[in-house]
Amino acid sequence: MTDRYAREALKTLAQDMLSKGGLAADKAEVVAELLVRTDELGVTTHGLSMVPYYLPELASGNMTRDGVHEVVSDRGATLVWDGNYLPGHWIMQQALEVCMDRARELGVVCLSIRRSHHIGCLSTLTRIAAAQGLICMISTSDPSGRWVAPFGGTDAVLTPNPWAVGYPAADHPVLIDTCASITTVSKVREHINSGTQFAHPWMLDAQGNATTDPTVVNQTPKGTILPVGGADHGHKGYAMALTVEMLTQALSGHGRSEDVTRWGGNVFLQIMDPAAFAGADPFVREVEALNAACRASRPAPGFDAVRIPGDRAARMLDRSRTEGIALPDEVWTRVRAAAETLGVALPSAL
Repeated sequence: MTDRYAREALKTLAQDMLSKGGLAADKAEVVAELLVRTDELGVTTHGLSMVPYYLPELASGNMTRDGVHEVVSDRGATLVWDGNYLPGHWIMQQALEVCMDRARELGVVCLSIRRSHHIGCLSTLTRIAAAQGLICMISTSDPSGRWVAPFGGTDAVLTPNPWAVGYPAADHPVLIDTCASITTVSKVREHINSGTQFAHPWMLDAQGNATTDPTVVNQTPKGTILPVGGADHGHKGYAMALTVEMLTQALSGHGRSEDVTRWGGNVFLQIMDPAAFAGADPFVREVEALNAACRASRPAPGFDAVRIPGDRAARMLDRSRTEGIALPDEVWTRVRAAAETLGVALPSAL
């Protein structure tokens, strides 16, 4: 059974845990807020579920507890920041505020960030800008991570390299959120923690054989995650992965050439204002025409309807606001253990 919890109770829990873990109060509040927003959207792999992974990073100093980012370059419409391994949620809030303001003036703004820590769920972030009538594109990679094999290879070289686009529509923002690998590290961990196999052969063992077993990543030699497209069309995901690492690492001037070992998040953020192009109203008109045409398409066998990315998030958000936020047992087990270790009180389910 999946229990539901009050929004503010979960935010307080996350904030208290992060503060007890050593994170500065202002940053703990921002991280907790964005984690709860993520759970509200139903992306429970990237909400409070991440706190038990962040706490050891704070304890070791690998996640910087206080301070600010460094502006490496600022040419108005293009920027580079060094995040100094500060919490990625906090860095991204600063980045969105700066880029949204400038996009309204300049039309298009691009920011490449090096050495942030993990930035969480991309849809939570793109939705902030899309809800204000702006187009937001975010991609991220970790120069220290090696989880995904390049197409045709067996050795892990790449991270899943997620990328997302959010843009306004008439009812709710369109939220495209995907990655260059066929599944994510969080999903692999979720299956390992729950002792379940993937439904499809999304992993490679160390010999290069496709498998449903998530534990291959913990074996020696190590298995890998397949790129999008799998064993037969993985060249497509491989191309996406190279693009994401170019945007996030090459443009920021920090990446695999430095043999990075510290968990972090390099980021590419682009904000566009439709008003600087053909106009905000024509933009939404065309988006809605396309959305309507897709939704009107006759469902294929096994589908009850065609969805637009963001439809499920909107439904989950509405339900979270009326019934409370649902956390799977697997997530709550780990969050509860971390909270008890810190001596942080747990909220009761609704």
